Amino acid sequence: NRDRSEDSSSGEKVKRELLKQRDYKVDLDSKLGKSIVITKNTPQSAQGGYYCNVCDCVVKDSINFLDHINGKKHQRNLGMSMKIERSSLDQVKARFSANKRKLEEQKKEYDIDQRMEELREEEERAKEYRKERKKKKKAEEEDQFGGGADADMMAMMGFGGFGGSKKN
Repeated sequence: NRDRSEDSSSGEKVKRELLKQRDYKVDLDSKLGKSIVITKNTPQSAQGGYYCNVCDCVVKDSINFLDHINGKKHQRNLGMSMKIERSSLDQVKARFSANKRKLEEQKKEYDIDQRMEELREEEERAKEYRKERKKKKKAEEEDQFGGGADADMMAMMGFGGFGGSKKN
């Protein structure tokens, strides 16, 4: 049974940092939906999957990559032990109060009349947008068919247009 926290040459223990929260966001979306060509000469970091530059390995999917970066081997290569700092009562109280303050900042008191007016304005903008989109679509259809021979055909058949709007 080998103790990995000891240095093999001198026999003394290596002091590792306690486990702490990441201060960066893990980028899992940058390669999403991308296609790459992999040849024999492609470096390992540019091959398919997620590359860990700390451990110099490639992991094939995002779930395994998250498991890897949270795992023991990766954390040891970063110089951390898997032990966490024990929180004191004061630290927990401070964290609760900070979270409570953040929650209160997010809560916004709305005046009902003001909120109703905002909703009306939003509905008007949506209505106007739909109307403009409909006009643009109709203009594109007219440009596409040109109205020439198709207009004659429609008149001969006895109706105003192909796929016209329904009227209630």
